[in-house]
Amino acid sequence: MNKEKKYLVMESGDKAKLVADWLDEKQGEDIVMLDVSGFSSVTDQVLVVSARGMKHAQALADHLLDQAREKTVEYLGMEGYRSAEWLLVDLNDVVVHIFQKELRGFYNIEGMWAEARRTDYTA
Repeated sequence: MNKEKKYLVMESGDKAKLVADWLDEKQGEDIVMLDVSGFSSVTDQVLVVSARGMKHAQALADHLLDQAREKTVEYLGMEGYRSAEWLLVDLNDVVVHIFQKELRGFYNIEGMWAEARRTDYTA
């Protein structure tokens, strides 16, 4: 008996590119994709994106969730929506960090994963 897949199945790198495209659709800035598959036991890809302010950060997160629902991409949870200074969206093998522009450097997620293969997003 073949069990129907509940969620879209794709390679994590392809999924990261798809999610980056969604962020770009809503004018997410300085999108970076980090392949952490060799360093992390909880995810394969980390995306970091800057938002122009609180409403923009929330709009980026809302758009991610809308697209994930529409395309049946697995969604596990979100943190930080209310203050929207740093939002974390967990899409299982892809984790997205949405920062208000002025806080991104302070938290330095890219520096934390300095060993990871980094790809600066281009549409």
